[in-house]
Amino acid sequence: MSPGAPADQVLDELRALRAGDLPTHGGRTLAYVYDSGLAGLDELAAAAHALASSANGLDPTAFPSLLRMENDVVATAAGLLGGGPATVGSVTSGGTESCLLAVQAARDARPDLERPRMVLATTAHAAFHKGAHYFGVEAVTVPVDPRTFRADPAAMAAAIDDRTVLVVVSAPSYAHGVVDPVAPVAAAAAARGVRCHVDACIGGWVLPYFRRLGVDVPDFDLSVPGVTSLSVDLHKYAYCPKGTSVLLHADASLRRPQFFASARWPGYTMLNSTLQSTRSGGPLAAAWAVLRHVGDAGYERLAARTLEAVRTLRAGIESIDGLRVLGEPGSSLLSITGVADEFDVFTVADEMTGRNWYVQPQFGFGSSPANLHLTVTAANRGSEAELLGDLAAAVAAAREAGPVRLPADLLDVIAALDPDTLTAGQFAGLLAAARLEGAGVPKRMAEVNTMLAAASPALRERLLVEFLSAMYTVHPA
Repeated sequence: MSPGAPADQVLDELRALRAGDLPTHGGRTLAYVYDSGLAGLDELAAAAHALASSANGLDPTAFPSLLRMENDVVATAAGLLGGGPATVGSVTSGGTESCLLAVQAARDARPDLERPRMVLATTAHAAFHKGAHYFGVEAVTVPVDPRTFRADPAAMAAAIDDRTVLVVVSAPSYAHGVVDPVAPVAAAAAARGVRCHVDACIGGWVLPYFRRLGVDVPDFDLSVPGVTSLSVDLHKYAYCPKGTSVLLHADASLRRPQFFASARWPGYTMLNSTLQSTRSGGPLAAAWAVLRHVGDAGYERLAARTLEAVRTLRAGIESIDGLRVLGEPGSSLLSITGVADEFDVFTVADEMTGRNWYVQPQFGFGSSPANLHLTVTAANRGSEAELLGDLAAAVAAAREAGPVRLPADLLDVIAALDPDTLTAGQFAGLLAAARLEGAGVPKRMAEVNTMLAAASPALRERLLVEFLSAMYTVHPA
């Protein structure tokens, strides 16, 4: 039996491991992380997390501090997002859990339906498809406007039928940063007695402040008639540590099906408000501390910095020869693509990585071409010129490199694969044909992304599941 490692050594090893990750501060990673740029905020959050990390949110009667903090956080979110006196909510582990619970509560509110359905725009977050998969709810997807990428209210209304338990709109949708027309969709849902959920996970903590700053933000929150629930992530533009989100319901009767209780065993009666049972009080305490410290005025200042960065970057992107912004973004997200087939956007992403920026590749889907996603935060204010200069250079390099062309035999292999019957051997053969076997994650991803883009969405899902399985396979020493 080997002795345990000294604490200093363990922390040194952790620091060495973290050195290979994308940077989480400084605004150079334009996806996955959210940086306020405020000095001392990380330290405050870490200290609050440490104070409550050993407390267990399973039983609020045993740890009343967590109950108080959760109610405080929910009240703050409700006040910002149009909640009324009857509004209730829950703090969850992240946006996906909030979206899953919205689906589960809608399903369980209609136990009379054997095959419930929910209506989604094609731009709705994939978390709702996950909810459909987990909870046996059929996802009915409705095409969006091919130019603006906004949900079509008439088409959404037409898709509602007697089996519909939930209609979902986004504020904004992740892929393009577009705010859906919430009011007419919610009205159509209410007319049929159907719940309407607003996925404001990424926009809920910034859109209200953008409105204060003069942006024409369409009505989207709980003040809109017919909106029955709304999700907002605190680890996004509230700049709290991961992972905390809030799921708000217009009243307690709408939330009740979300709760789970079981006394059908000899132990304690299990009673849960979210998907989790045991949950550390650390993330909740950290979020509570950050919200109290930054305050309403502080969030307005952060939103102003974010808005300035968005406007500067959008204007700069549209001045770069060959680039355009997709849709009509109304929040802090930008998706950019080429105006013609002069260069490959996946190569642009690689070139940006080489210049120490991370922009997120997105595959073509429907009328949305392959593009690069930028999540702009307050930390991007002040570095716009550097980012735009590097982006222009990356486009020039991609144009000079020309389009990525896959070998014909590799395309033949992809065309022959069936996602429903794909075997581990076939996956290994594809990696060999792509010269990726045993290479780990390549430093340049353009060829890999082009290969995945050549696959159908169903095959792409299957290939990535196999890749994920391979990454998380450990061979004991």
